[in-house]
Amino acid sequence: MWERLRSLWTVPDLRKKILFTLAMLLIFRIVAHIPVPGVDPRALARVLGQNGQLGQLFGLLDVFSGGSLKTFSVAALGVYPYITASIVMQLLIPIVPKLDQLYREGGDAGRLKVNQYTRYLTVPLALLQGLGQGTLFERLGAIPQGQFNLFSAQSFVPTATTLVTLAAGTMFLVWLGELITENGIGNGISLIIFAGIVAGLPSLIGSAFVSSGGSAAGSTSTIQIIEYAFVSLILIASMVYIYQSHRRIPVQYPTKRLIGRRIPVGSSQMTYIPIQVNSAGMIPLIFAQSLLIFPVIVAQYLTGSSNAIVANLATNVQFWFNQSRWWYWIAYFFLTVAFTFFYAKVVWDQQNIPENLQKQGAFIPGIRPGNPTSEYLNRVLWRVTTFGAIFLGVVAAAPFAIGGSQLISSAALLIVVGVALDTVKQYEAQMVMRNYSGFLR
Repeated sequence: MWERLRSLWTVPDLRKKILFTLAMLLIFRIVAHIPVPGVDPRALARVLGQNGQLGQLFGLLDVFSGGSLKTFSVAALGVYPYITASIVMQLLIPIVPKLDQLYREGGDAGRLKVNQYTRYLTVPLALLQGLGQGTLFERLGAIPQGQFNLFSAQSFVPTATTLVTLAAGTMFLVWLGELITENGIGNGISLIIFAGIVAGLPSLIGSAFVSSGGSAAGSTSTIQIIEYAFVSLILIASMVYIYQSHRRIPVQYPTKRLIGRRIPVGSSQMTYIPIQVNSAGMIPLIFAQSLLIFPVIVAQYLTGSSNAIVANLATNVQFWFNQSRWWYWIAYFFLTVAFTFFYAKVVWDQQNIPENLQKQGAFIPGIRPGNPTSEYLNRVLWRVTTFGAIFLGVVAAAPFAIGGSQLISSAALLIVVGVALDTVKQYEAQMVMRNYSGFLR
């Protein structure tokens, strides 16, 4: 292990990529500490700590912002608008015929064009998210009343400036992520999220140990911290196992070789299609959690309504969607399972594997090309995804089993494990191309 780590620095090209990646991540952490004027970070932290339901939403958003949301820095939105835009584009590709044709038949140029559309979509989404968060912070008291309002002549310029700054911070992080992907090691967007989560772990663990010594009601005990750590280790080990698990579908490719007097003779080459158990990643957890939290956000605005019926309805919504209730976690489990199947099917259809196999003359032994191949692969996908969906559902509901809380959220754990495994694979691929010793044994 140590020999492999030491050998990373023996290749100048790889060493430059590693240093470039670390430099970009350092710039990201510097930007994450530049605050937006007019917001009191202490008031914001107090408000987020006092709102359990909204605190869960802001905790999810804080994961993608790398801890910048708590201080409302210029990078407070993180790369979440870009991730949202990417998901929207993935869902639109099979729906919009022109996008589907561009993605399937356009080659690399078509995919670059789709990526450009994703960046264009990120800007309005960032502006809308910034407006929503700012308005909610003002309502909760983290921002002085009347300071964040686009429809007021006095506060229009400061509000517009703040929104443009937040959107610019998001696009800057997207640009850093693309630079890392092109010139560094690993996926840049994923590494930015990973760096934000890891950077927030020391303060999170420290605050948990500090609260363990307190006598106030609701403070975290040392036994609970040990339970959280134990459950987190079990989840990490199981996530690594699930991420590495896949079903191999054998595929036979026809080839031709020349023998004797250059007479072509047919032969075949065997390979396989890997179908991952968890092909959806942490996206289903984000979908399910966002769907459960959205009614709470709407109810937060309507609680103080002058209409008694609306105010009562908003109060009931906050009760039924309270994360301390057992039915909330059951709904979270089933929504995660459902979204896992949905997203895995969307991603699988975009790859268009049965048609590509038929064009190349390849086939699955014992399965006829065309529709039979498509039906067979879909059956295998559903069976394999069942295990991944149930696993993600268990991961989503794990906090309920240990008292409704975790030191680090399930989505954050999935991100950390997935990014770490993907980066290690890219490191090993780079080393295999340049230095075979130590990796091919």
